[in-house]
Amino acid sequence: MALPIVVGIGEVLWDMLPGGKQLGGAPANFAYHSSALGARGAIVSRVGDDDLGREILLRLDALGIDRTHVSTDAEHPTGTVDVRLDAQGLPGYVIHQDVAWDWITPTSGMLALARRADAVCFGTLAQRTPGNACAIGEFLSATREECLRVFDVNFRQQFYNADTVLQSLAMSNVLKLNEDEVPVLGSLLPRRIELRDFPAMFDLRAVALTRGPRGSVLFTKNGAFEYSGAPAEAIDTVGAGDAFTAALVMGLLANHDLDRINAAANRLAAYVCTQPGATPPIPRALVEELYDGPGGAQ
Repeated sequence: MALPIVVGIGEVLWDMLPGGKQLGGAPANFAYHSSALGARGAIVSRVGDDDLGREILLRLDALGIDRTHVSTDAEHPTGTVDVRLDAQGLPGYVIHQDVAWDWITPTSGMLALARRADAVCFGTLAQRTPGNACAIGEFLSATREECLRVFDVNFRQQFYNADTVLQSLAMSNVLKLNEDEVPVLGSLLPRRIELRDFPAMFDLRAVALTRGPRGSVLFTKNGAFEYSGAPAEAIDTVGAGDAFTAALVMGLLANHDLDRINAAANRLAAYVCTQPGATPPIPRALVEELYDGPGGAQ
């Protein structure tokens, strides 16, 4: 059976953590965790023609992520983010602007990847420039109708607005957000809409609300499915949400029931919280426990 093609499109960068730099950017984290769960993970992004960019390409290769569509920019530097963790291990970010991933340019090869993709994850951050918003829209428009188009809102600093959110909802069929992002999302909509009403209102297959150690809720047109959480001794939470999204996608692609998807996504996110950085090695035993082997096909 062919592996599902799962794509993260948007930012790829270095998270400058207190303990040193780690590969970051939600699309890259998502592609990595999807690969760990049995997909062919790919990323569409851009790096600078500099040492940090070349190091990202080597790191993506080492992680087994298809970076065919990570282009090189001779004019803009590789992106970096200063990450500071609070006493609870929760991250705060300073995201530098006018960097290489702000200048993603569609190519024929990139759009061919879109037509083959089984799932694509995107967010608001990479759409902070008009050119990138157009590039991501063009990529999503090229996907097949059955492709999962996951809008992980990923609100960061001031890099979002109502138009981007509404356009992204119109292009997606899965929405993922955390509980801190709920009031922000609500403030950007023209009227109050409860999360449970989003699937019908925006024709979404699912809405995933993550609540940290208190678990998550999946909303569909058929109701709400709640999971109470997976305990973990957190070191940091960087990348945990992206791991959740990857497990959600792999479960939906395998047509697992929503309770099983909820449990698997929380278990993987909890494990990532116990490890340094956003892309730690995932034990094979954990993958098999979550979804019975590669791709979750059994």
